[in-house]
Amino acid sequence: MAVETTTPGPADDGIIDAEIVEPTRMDRLREKAGPHSARARQVLAAQRARVSLRLSAWFSTADVTDAELAAEIERKRRQADRRQGQEARALAAGLRAQIKAAPSEEAAAPLLAQLAALDAAGPDADRMKVSGRDMSKARWAKKASRVGMVAAGTYAGFQGFAMEPLVALAALGTGGPAAWWYLSRPLSPEEIPAVPVPEQGGPGLGPAGVPAADGPFVPDTLASMSRVSLVKPESGRVQGEADLVTALVKAGIITPAQRDETHLAGVIEPAGPGWTATVDLPRGIKASAAVSRIEDLASALRIKKSRIEITPDTGDDGHEGRFVLWVANEDNPYGNGKHPSELIDAPAWDFWGDGVPLGADARRKRHVLHLLWSSLLIGGLMGYGKSYLARLIAAAAALDPTVRIVVITGKTGPDWAPLRHVAHQWIAGASPDIIRRVLGVIEGTITEMQDRGTELDRLYEQDPDLVPEGKITRDLAAKGMGPVLLVVDELQELLDGAALVQVPIEDEPENGGRAKTRSGRDLMVEGFARYVRVTRFVGGMGIFITQRPDASSVPTALREVCAKRASYRVKGDRSAKMVLGDDAVAGGAAPHLLGDASKGVVVLDQGEESGHATLKADVIDLPEFRDICLRGRQLREDAGTLTGDAVEYGKEDAEEAARVRLLTDCVTLLDDLGYDRARTERLLEILQSHIPGRYDEVTKTELQARLRAAGAGTTVKLGRIDGMANPNGYTRAQIADAIPRKKG
Repeated sequence: MAVETTTPGPADDGIIDAEIVEPTRMDRLREKAGPHSARARQVLAAQRARVSLRLSAWFSTADVTDAELAAEIERKRRQADRRQGQEARALAAGLRAQIKAAPSEEAAAPLLAQLAALDAAGPDADRMKVSGRDMSKARWAKKASRVGMVAAGTYAGFQGFAMEPLVALAALGTGGPAAWWYLSRPLSPEEIPAVPVPEQGGPGLGPAGVPAADGPFVPDTLASMSRVSLVKPESGRVQGEADLVTALVKAGIITPAQRDETHLAGVIEPAGPGWTATVDLPRGIKASAAVSRIEDLASALRIKKSRIEITPDTGDDGHEGRFVLWVANEDNPYGNGKHPSELIDAPAWDFWGDGVPLGADARRKRHVLHLLWSSLLIGGLMGYGKSYLARLIAAAAALDPTVRIVVITGKTGPDWAPLRHVAHQWIAGASPDIIRRVLGVIEGTITEMQDRGTELDRLYEQDPDLVPEGKITRDLAAKGMGPVLLVVDELQELLDGAALVQVPIEDEPENGGRAKTRSGRDLMVEGFARYVRVTRFVGGMGIFITQRPDASSVPTALREVCAKRASYRVKGDRSAKMVLGDDAVAGGAAPHLLGDASKGVVVLDQGEESGHATLKADVIDLPEFRDICLRGRQLREDAGTLTGDAVEYGKEDAEEAARVRLLTDCVTLLDDLGYDRARTERLLEILQSHIPGRYDEVTKTELQARLRAAGAGTTVKLGRIDGMANPNGYTRAQIADAIPRKKG
């Protein structure tokens, strides 16, 4: 920085003007001291924060844990017991002396009774138990004593100042700085309070009380924000390991005596919209003990059970006595809105490689389902989203032209109608005839898939590299041996309908008489289970959906062969086990704990070591599903993989589209020309002149036949038109009324 000076003149006598030099020197001093002053202010702010935290914790007794308080209560009771024991022993000695000096047995009898009563009144073991009420009373007593101490000290200080002001000032000058230094020293990890966790830590955060190397100084109250978390302020905050262990005690997961054996593996830390902690239980206590007491833990934490997830720790460092706890910040961490699936806008999809994008869990982690080589069972109450989950899988399959789709649904309706554009076979209903057809389709599909297995054997003998793992490959799928997806909806309706059907199991009974039969229900369960078992290695997959998760609608034989299972909300853990199995529920899968607001939330167990996941599934609405299936049809037509029922359905659909197109063309041209009616000959002329490529070869008779088939009816008398008195033709309203109206 340049120094401004002046040249001495006659009037100056060689003296430099101080008004110019002094401000320049002060500027240099300020520049030099500036960073130190800023740091000093930051240090002072940190010291003030620590003093405030320590004083606040001291007055609220937050520095005393429940364990320390309970130990103090027990110590005082033991001291009282010792005093009472000493008094009792002294009294007993006096009674024995009186008994010895008694003149007769009658005189000694009352004394003996007193001595016996005194011996019987030993220490009360139950008295040593510390209840929550005892803890509350002791904590309030400690708070009151600390407030009283401060009040007494303040009063004594004022009295001392009034009597000996100099002595009081000297004591304050000596003790004040020492007290300030003690209270403002850096916080230890045990003293760091619970604070809300920010979305993202800012730059410059260093250890408690120490600035980061390349960032500004931050008080340790802010630096600790990434270490701990808390739930809602009104719902019992978790301030560290001691608080969490106390909650485990109150939930009955561990006993008070096991408190010291329970520890956190790491620290409480933020995880998505909530916080997580990994807990090591005492030796001999299984993680399943915590999983089964979610509701008790929610009560101990004063939060709703929907906010808690407990899973056994299946990581590399995990063991059977360790679990992972996650607590959401909100009662409904999944939100109430719908998340549209990325499949809606996808031109095509690689079902083999990309799997099925399902949705996100409460921590905002996306999940993908890889169904190839396995099958999925979906259960839950009505109206919570089972069909939407299956629709995601079907949509991904529809957009992959190598996947063959077979649809069997126990009731008619529009839910699966769009798949008729691509499905190799499509069956709806549960009448006896349809049940017999379903049994035939399952048997035929299994036979066809077993023929694939024979072909794989032949290819393996020819060249083992063509079938490296004894399964179909991408190359084989592209050549026509693609995966087969079986979609079975309303399983309970199909099984109920099949229970009413008796199926012959022999062609010609021996010695005449009636042929032996079996229940269609038993055959259907066996058929579905056999399909899953024997077609897996040749690309067979199944989705089985039921609304009534009980033993009759979820046969064990079928559930056990479905490696993947998904459950929406159910009533009770028994129903949850019907869908997911005992092991999954024991491992923390809890669809029975989902509430009314959990629509779209599914508990998915993919049969992996990582356990289950609870997530909110993406959504594809019915009109969007139809658009996806139409794209899938075009993909199959281009690839030459459109087969079965979809081919015939496409013909009918194409004919219907042509009929609607004719009606629309007629109405559009009549409107363009301003006509409200037209003779048959004139209408044909208009169509051929404006849309020649479509109607060039059409005759008058053919036009009448096509309009009649499209629903416009026969010609009508038009009155005077085109110079004719009353020729035949069509009115604009007559044709327009035949155009199908779109629903909604």
